[in-house]
Amino acid sequence: MLITPPSQLSYDMRLGADFFARDALVVARELLGTVLVHQRDGDVRAVRIVETEAYRGPTDLACHARVGLTKRTRTLYGPPGHAYVYLIYGMYDCFNVVCFGEGKGHAVLVRAGEPLSGIPDASRTDGPGRMTRALGITRAHDGFNLRESSLFLAPRATRPKMTTTPRVGVAYSGTWAEKPWRFYETGSRHVSRPSPRQIGLGS
Repeated sequence: MLITPPSQLSYDMRLGADFFARDALVVARELLGTVLVHQRDGDVRAVRIVETEAYRGPTDLACHARVGLTKRTRTLYGPPGHAYVYLIYGMYDCFNVVCFGEGKGHAVLVRAGEPLSGIPDASRTDGPGRMTRALGITRAHDGFNLRESSLFLAPRATRPKMTTTPRVGVAYSGTWAEKPWRFYETGSRHVSRPSPRQIGLGS
């Protein structure tokens, strides 16, 4: 599939405010195929997003918003179109897109991407922690405006075929774990490969 090289992406090609001002369930689907770009010190790293998960505010017991407004969730409860980056397992940074509206606590976790530009040969992007490491995204990017910073999203060229499953690693949320809110590009070799025990309530 041909797309504009990341080095040629311009501000005009960035996803606009209207894209982010929607429910996480909508944005999670629409992010598939878009391009996540990180520019730093003349280096351009980019992936085409192939896997996402929707997290839908304080009533979603798998979402960080369930604990209310805290120092950690401040960005999550902030305006849409910003990066929400947090640490898991003491070692992995996870990149999320805040959406819907300020105070809503909606976000989309970007779980995997297909390398397009600047990704080191030895790096993998088939998982949320691997992807952020390959792109050079860290907690220092928490709160970045995705429309006006060196970290941004560009529109997709085509709408990929999509597969839906329950989310990964959220069995603690009970029945919420079974919500079919994980989306990935059908047939992509770059999606994550979680154990069946990690999906939904497990098997």
